[in-house]
Amino acid sequence: SSDLTSTVGYDSIIQHLNDGRKNCKEFEDFLKERAIIEEKYGKELINLSKKKPCGQTELNTLKRSLDVFKQQIDNVGQGHIQLAQTLREEAKKMEDFREKQKLHRKKIELIMEAIHKNRNLQYKKTMEVKQTCCCFLPYGALVYLSSLSHFWQLFLKLAQTKSALEDSDRSYQQNVTTLEKIREEWQKEHIKACEFFETQECERINYFRNALWLHVNQLSKDCVQNDEKYEEIRKSLEMCSIEKDIDFFVNLRKTGSLAPAPVAYENYYNTQRNATPVRSPVPVPISR
Repeated sequence: SSDLTSTVGYDSIIQHLNDGRKNCKEFEDFLKERAIIEEKYGKELINLSKKKPCGQTELNTLKRSLDVFKQQIDNVGQGHIQLAQTLREEAKKMEDFREKQKLHRKKIELIMEAIHKNRNLQYKKTMEVKQTCCCFLPYGALVYLSSLSHFWQLFLKLAQTKSALEDSDRSYQQNVTTLEKIREEWQKEHIKACEFFETQECERINYFRNALWLHVNQLSKDCVQNDEKYEEIRKSLEMCSIEKDIDFFVNLRKTGSLAPAPVAYENYYNTQRNATPVRSPVPVPISR
């Protein structure tokens, strides 16, 4: 800004840096929330694979495939829990990076605040001295406009005014010189601060971009690992044999190798007729 006491450009930079820090914090919070979701999902998968029956009475090859299925689901759950821990670690790295930049920035901001304050105070002081010099000028004009009867009194005042004016002018010149030194120092510090802030912003964008890239890679890696676990299930299912399972069940539950013999007919009627007759007992009369 053309205004020596203005900080509009500096304030704009600081606001942008604060926005960048806020964006890093938002991504950090995103990772933390994702970690909570991943951990919860992983635990739910593990509980599901351990507690929920899934074909528990199946036999042989299909049983093995189901065992592999449940084990790999458990492994997928463990993978999500591990991913949650990884996301928390990445969030912590982002937090450390953000706090490190804040700490380094604070040192520069304190220097700039001090030099802004010193610059503004010196500028105000210089303007006050300048105003004082200007206020003395009418006294010189009074000498030429006054009557001769007051010449000596006015001459004395003029001498005093001239002396005070010279003192004020010297003070004004000294303040201008001091202000110029402070302005040059402020300008150098301002340039150094801008270069530092630019370096920090480049580091932040680079770190943020790499963190986002790493996060996507972690998710891709998790998907690949999950697909490998699911591939184990598919391989196990390829080994599942319907014929083998049927044969296994037969061998496991068989009760013998011979079929029951045919049931022979036995003619009890003819057998009873050819047998020796049995005498009937003599009936006993019933008394009335």
